[in-house]
Amino acid sequence: MTPTLAVLMDPIEAIHIKKDSTFAMLLEAQRRGYRLFYLTQGSLALRGAEPWAHAAVLEVREDPRDWFTCSEPDWIDLRRVNVILARKDPPFDSQFLYDTMVLDRAQAGGAQVVNDPRALRDANEKLFALHFPQCIAPTLVARDAAAIKAFAHEHGRIVLKPLDGMGGRSIFLSSGDDPNLNVILETLTREGREFAMAQKFIPEIKAGDKRILLIDGEPVPYALARMPQGDEFRGNLARGGKGVGVPLSERDRWIAAQVAPELVRRGLRFAGLDVIGDFLTEVNVTSPTCIRELDAQFGLNIAGQLFDALERAAPRT
Repeated sequence: MTPTLAVLMDPIEAIHIKKDSTFAMLLEAQRRGYRLFYLTQGSLALRGAEPWAHAAVLEVREDPRDWFTCSEPDWIDLRRVNVILARKDPPFDSQFLYDTMVLDRAQAGGAQVVNDPRALRDANEKLFALHFPQCIAPTLVARDAAAIKAFAHEHGRIVLKPLDGMGGRSIFLSSGDDPNLNVILETLTREGREFAMAQKFIPEIKAGDKRILLIDGEPVPYALARMPQGDEFRGNLARGGKGVGVPLSERDRWIAAQVAPELVRRGLRFAGLDVIGDFLTEVNVTSPTCIRELDAQFGLNIAGQLFDALERAAPRT
């Protein structure tokens, strides 16, 4: 029987295929003979306890002007799909929370869901790094402005970020004597109603914010060091950072080894660690990127490695 794969993602018409890791996965699945189904958040439904989706049959191609074709959507039972890729970009909002509950039912019915829906709910990409205190720089998560300002006075320059952002959005570089610190904290915490994360600034960001990809806990041997450009302190590619592939260092491998068992235990089959200097800063689990850049620079096929792992774990029929 033809294997099937459904992908839950942001609108495919808006992606940049040269840099899109989900697209790399779809190309690989299609090469392997999977029938592809395209889902958006509005596609999902529960009929009683049964997970369904209003899904379009999808074809993809390596053409920057015409990279996909979709059929008219029809209803499918997600329990009958072999693999479901949950690849919606952050923020992880209430609607995506409900999506994971639909995907729970699909997983209970026999579909391989990547990543595990419960783990997506539990592993906030900013907070999850704090499970590994031996790997992180001094960090504070709080709503209270006075506590964060005390942290800033203690550590000098600090980086401030929301817990639900991605791509470098709403990240600030500040310090205890910054006249703008009060307004930054008012903005990030919404006047003390929401958490913000403060981390001691790591000057090694000049050498890049490294993305390390792991498949079933095994790291890809190269990382993408995303280097800030010009007067920008953020290395995110979405903020103009330059991506340079580098071999993993001994420290990178040590950090990966510290995190990997917990990733495997939770069913986080494909994850991305962000490492600056000697420190883990984030654990990306919802839609880790950088496949295409590393493939291009080192002749890899990271999506192929992922599908090899998925097919080894597939139920025997």
